[in-house]
Amino acid sequence: MIVIIKKNTKLASVGRYILMSPRKVGRVLNQIRGKNYKEALMLLEFMPYRACSPVSKIIYSAAANAEHNFNLNKKKLVISEALANQGPVFRRLRPRAKGQGFEIRKPSCHILISVQEKNS
Repeated sequence: MIVIIKKNTKLASVGRYILMSPRKVGRVLNQIRGKNYKEALMLLEFMPYRACSPVSKIIYSAAANAEHNFNLNKKKLVISEALANQGPVFRRLRPRAKGQGFEIRKPSCHILISVQEKNS
């Protein structure tokens, strides 16, 4: 689910309940923070991490919304903010020896990407 937020010429898109750890997503977001739109998508395309796919979808959505709803130019967009916050953790039990149960944690995260038009 992607949500659109607009504050002071910043446009943010949020992907919620993505089933991966926020630390693993944060490693990808650190690479694209501060880059322009095209550069960020190019970096994400060639990085070997599983988190690149949902992050690129959220960036693409933020840019499309900025262009369609707020008449901003895609070529001038810069990723000003990129965050991965922790979402709910799904817990499952795995049977172990002697009647014990071992907890399997399936973390989720909320990814917020904010784009802003670069003033040059």
